[in-house]
Amino acid sequence: MRASPSLPDLAELEGRLGHTFSDRVLLATALTHRSFRNERGGGAGHNERLELLGDAVVGLLVTHMLMRAAPAASEGSLSLLRSQVVSEGSLAERARELGLGEWLRLGKGEGQSGGADKPSLLSDAFEAVFGALFLDGGLIACQAAAERLLRGAIERVCAEGGSDQKSALQDLLQKLHQARPRYEILSTSGPEHEKEFVVAVYLADRLLAQGIGRSKRSAEQSAAGAALDVLDAELG
Repeated sequence: MRASPSLPDLAELEGRLGHTFSDRVLLATALTHRSFRNERGGGAGHNERLELLGDAVVGLLVTHMLMRAAPAASEGSLSLLRSQVVSEGSLAERARELGLGEWLRLGKGEGQSGGADKPSLLSDAFEAVFGALFLDGGLIACQAAAERLLRGAIERVCAEGGSDQKSALQDLLQKLHQARPRYEILSTSGPEHEKEFVVAVYLADRLLAQGIGRSKRSAEQSAAGAALDVLDAELG
């Protein structure tokens, strides 16, 4: 990880974003974790407010891009696809592709504990950068950056159609309810080489769906897919 950059050092990142900032302090703030501010005192800002703004900006842009990429998709299907693109893991991976960890300004302890590659910090910084882009260059600058940084992820989820049902369900429930699904094996039957598993998936105490498979994993995927169908219908 680089030393905490001074403002001129951000030119390379600007090139990767495709935008030269009129106010580089915005970009520096987007890259500044609270731990850095806490060690330096009250003079340095941190990125939490920009992250809040960027979360809304990224959500808007991803929704628009998905509507163009999948014009026949229902509202519920678009919500499921969007939840995969904007999940913490997905945005952290986009941040890694951008090399964002090289520029993160972290407190000493956070930096020594591997904070520059933590998914939560990377995804937060990615959103904060979009918040800074919006304030500096408006929606046009954000759209251009989204085409560069998010187009590949959008094409992949559209092509896969949410094939990883467990991940898709977890991301959706995290977005809608700040909760994770819970899986429970209801029964197993058959000889050892042809076992059949019946698995239920719950949201807290609510049974969402059941699935059947030749392995625990395949039964969980089946249950997650059925749960996604239930939630898709509820979302309209």
